[in-house]
Amino acid sequence: MNGVSNLALERESRVGNIAFIDLKAQQKVIRERVEKRLLAVLDHGRYIAGPEIDELEETLEQKTGAKHVIACSNGTDALIIPMMALNLTREDAVFIPGFTYNATANAVLIAGGTPVFVDIDPDTFNMSTTDLITRIEEVKLEGRLKPRVICAVDLFGSPADYNVLNRIAEAEDMLVFADGAQSFGGKLDGQWVGNLAPVTGTSFFPGKALGAYGDAGATLVRDDDEMAKICESIRWHGTDEQRRESVRVGINGRMSTFMAAVLLEKVAIFYDELEARHRIARIYNERLSDIARPQQHVDGAESGYGYYTIAIDNRDAVREKAGEAGVPTAIYYMQPLHQMKAFEAYAPEGGLPNCEKAAGDVLSLPMHPYLTEEQAHFICDVMHAAVKEV
Repeated sequence: MNGVSNLALERESRVGNIAFIDLKAQQKVIRERVEKRLLAVLDHGRYIAGPEIDELEETLEQKTGAKHVIACSNGTDALIIPMMALNLTREDAVFIPGFTYNATANAVLIAGGTPVFVDIDPDTFNMSTTDLITRIEEVKLEGRLKPRVICAVDLFGSPADYNVLNRIAEAEDMLVFADGAQSFGGKLDGQWVGNLAPVTGTSFFPGKALGAYGDAGATLVRDDDEMAKICESIRWHGTDEQRRESVRVGINGRMSTFMAAVLLEKVAIFYDELEARHRIARIYNERLSDIARPQQHVDGAESGYGYYTIAIDNRDAVREKAGEAGVPTAIYYMQPLHQMKAFEAYAPEGGLPNCEKAAGDVLSLPMHPYLTEEQAHFICDVMHAAVKEV
């Protein structure tokens, strides 16, 4: 096998430039249809609450199986809105994994709750159900907080273990929220993300598998009509159905009609793109398992592959070598939440060892539906050469 330097010289002739996420290639496929959608918005002039919002919500309800979809301004608000609907106080404990993006912890605090950090499973990178049970018992014994919500995160696109999480929540009289910001298109036991927990928040940030051309998100409510009604009110400044009187505290959490117009054309090609993501993931899984530890999935789960992530020894050195050969990579996340200044007051005694180890080991590889199989194999060649050289 060629070394990294030889592969760097061969890259252009073999596979050309490799993008970590290639939105330009996608835009070429849908540009004319997106432009037509955007012109329609300009023609009707309903830039907020236009008909595209209703169409998008109905489309996502059909695709996910969730009874209610509330389109909103971004993925963080998609969590804040339903948490506000619960009227959380600082005495309410919301259990979240310590290894994720800071938006999850921010949502809890902004909505009024107190985050309790939970360690992750070292193989799935998702919330450890074993550690969750321990943390719940600790909170109950201490007596300062009341266990209220389990907010799991489907990290990198892989659904958390909702079968176990929902059982724990039922036994403890708690509610499960899914932070599905990275997992749209994922499945568990044949059910789509959005229908795995009572409430799901997802993000349509441009770099997501289903992304808009700006910030956007959605709260998906599986079957609770009253929760959905309250979320719709909170999204629009807490107003009543006539949008005249404030009946509760709310936020300006509306999605732009332009973003809905873009997403409607993205949804139309999303499931074909999802198949392409799975093809690339299969190549990675087959070729990298001998040098790295690809993210594992709970039984019955299918990842949405928002990202493809491995744990690998000598991560930083391997990453540098891969970059020399023209293979872009990313690190999500370099620091667990409980070690960040904003959340250090909530850090558990003894830390979260699996979160801390993952922060030093994880590496995300190029993953998008326009990555060719030849490029995927080249990336694997580079990773093997890099591991050998470091």
